Amino acid sequence: MDIGIGLPSTIPGIPGRLILDWARAAEQAGFSSLGTLDRLVYANLETVPALAAAAAVTERIGLTTAILIGPYRGNGALLAKQLATVDAIAGGRLQVGIAVGGRADDYEATGSVFAERGRAFDAQLAELQAVWAQQPRGYAGPIGPAPVQPGGPPLLIGGNAPAAFRRLTEYGAGWIMGGGGPEAFTAGAGQARRAWREAGRAGAPRLAALAYASLGDDAEAHARAYLTDYYSFTGDYAERIAASALTSAQKVADTVAAFTDAGCDELILFPCNPDLAQVPLTAQAAGL
Repeated sequence: MDIGIGLPSTIPGIPGRLILDWARAAEQAGFSSLGTLDRLVYANLETVPALAAAAAVTERIGLTTAILIGPYRGNGALLAKQLATVDAIAGGRLQVGIAVGGRADDYEATGSVFAERGRAFDAQLAELQAVWAQQPRGYAGPIGPAPVQPGGPPLLIGGNAPAAFRRLTEYGAGWIMGGGGPEAFTAGAGQARRAWREAGRAGAPRLAALAYASLGDDAEAHARAYLTDYYSFTGDYAERIAASALTSAQKVADTVAAFTDAGCDELILFPCNPDLAQVPLTAQAAGL
């Protein structure tokens, strides 16, 4: 199983240039990819430019949106161009975890209709596919840049609703779980594999997941402070999310082993503490 690490881009108050240092350190440590969380109404750095910055200072490490919220970004044409640009800067290292999301405030802030996000997402995915297939869109022809990867960056569809697994078979290269432990992953991965087979897709879907890690001094305090704030919109459930953070090297190792046994292709460990020392600590705990 590949082990990625999240950028600290969703932790409020970080200096922007930390993204560059973190990306370089993660590549040196041997992580498979750099991940980003996505949110609008919060004091985080925006996903697409953060990944572009990381791409510009690295050569090997992959880039993964885990998970980009698509529908409130509007028409798929502009998003397709933005993502293709990041992939061009990265030389073809981008994979796009994408889903409808569940925070109404992000939709309200963009003037998007939360209740219609599923329909908007279907149209957006179709447009991403069409743009990356270089279908003409105007006088100058297709929307560029032309994809580095054939068909564009691979899409990992997020979500657990039946519509998510339908989208996986229609547009995706795989499925990504936005939250939950190995047992929840096992259930979702089983649905993804079954939908893939029933749709007659060749091969197997790529399966990815994320978890939160906080190591070293005051690990639990860092995890609780960040995660209860970030997930405050869930009410009391935020405490449960904070309690699930991996706050010791043994917890990281056990979780990596459990996701490996569940057939996960890549687990991305997101930081709760923006100290750059978290990169080597996480790498060591994950066995890199």
